Amino acid sequence: MSNNPNSVNLGKDGQEKTHSFSEIEEEQKEIIEKDLVPHFLPTYRIKFKFYPIPIVVVIILAAILAYLTVFVAGVQVEESYFPEGELGVLAVILNGVIFTVIAVVSGFLIVLFIKKLGIGILKYLFGISFGFVSFFITLMFLEIIIYLIFIQFPETTFVRGLYLLFTDWFLPLGTAISVFFLLYKYFTSKSIKTKNFIVLYISLLISASMSIVLPFWSTLAILVGISFWDLFAVLYKKGPIKEMIELISENDNEDEMTKAEINEKIESGNAIYDTSNLEIGIGDLAFYGLLTSSVLLFTNNLIITALTTIAIVIGTGITISRLKKNKILPGLPISIFLGIGAFLLSQLIVTIFFI
Repeated sequence: MSNNPNSVNLGKDGQEKTHSFSEIEEEQKEIIEKDLVPHFLPTYRIKFKFYPIPIVVVIILAAILAYLTVFVAGVQVEESYFPEGELGVLAVILNGVIFTVIAVVSGFLIVLFIKKLGIGILKYLFGISFGFVSFFITLMFLEIIIYLIFIQFPETTFVRGLYLLFTDWFLPLGTAISVFFLLYKYFTSKSIKTKNFIVLYISLLISASMSIVLPFWSTLAILVGISFWDLFAVLYKKGPIKEMIELISENDNEDEMTKAEINEKIESGNAIYDTSNLEIGIGDLAFYGLLTSSVLLFTNNLIITALTTIAIVIGTGITISRLKKNKILPGLPISIFLGIGAFLLSQLIVTIFFI
């Protein structure tokens, strides 16, 4: 250790110079723009520095809806193909496998539809699925919210009649009109903000509803299975998501550089992909919210839920940092595995030291 009082400053200067050199080197690399996916595909578009915002918003709102449903309204509904209470660990594994198989089959079917009917078929697929999810899940949560409001009043004939009027007429009709308007705006509006809002809304509906319905350990098994599937679907040359992106890009104008030239420049370190603007898939947002909502319902502990959320955000940041050398990457594996790891570790600490 040096006794020179200026040694610390010199060290800092050296670090600053090294940092500035790395920044200059980064700026000198060729920036390659990525093709944006079609506007109707369900992705959330955002600048890199704001990427945690949609993740945290979905997580918080989905957790609030799930908490109100289970702990405040007292709704207890657990549905799965195999009951954990009867089959234990075997049920967890089987539920994880069957949900993953459904995702695998769905992915390949979508690619098959695109090849046979064209990319436009996705509009109808997303329209039907979004309409179904938005109507029934919105109606379910609205009924729960209306119930929580009406139980604050004395149970009289007038209050009961007004409650039935809301649940039997106003809510279904209002929800149907709202969902129709939502789908209309999604497919006709060119506003990024409008599309982002709808993607967030559907993501949190899926997250909250699945966390209520699915048993906890089966949920973790499903998330692990889907994460491995995400790896295959995006990275393998015949993976359905990778193939879907290639099919979408087929009709684009040829770039000045061929794919081989781009790959060569990326691998040699002379170029990087532009990551200033990102697209986060609706499935990624939904599964992030599902994990944290399930953790909250299982533990009823805000600290463990917050740690799980932080791990997910960090995992997403790690994934995004690797996008400079990859055109697309699976958004689930790193975030989900870090999130599950954070939950298990914090739950173990709580169990050992506080129970």
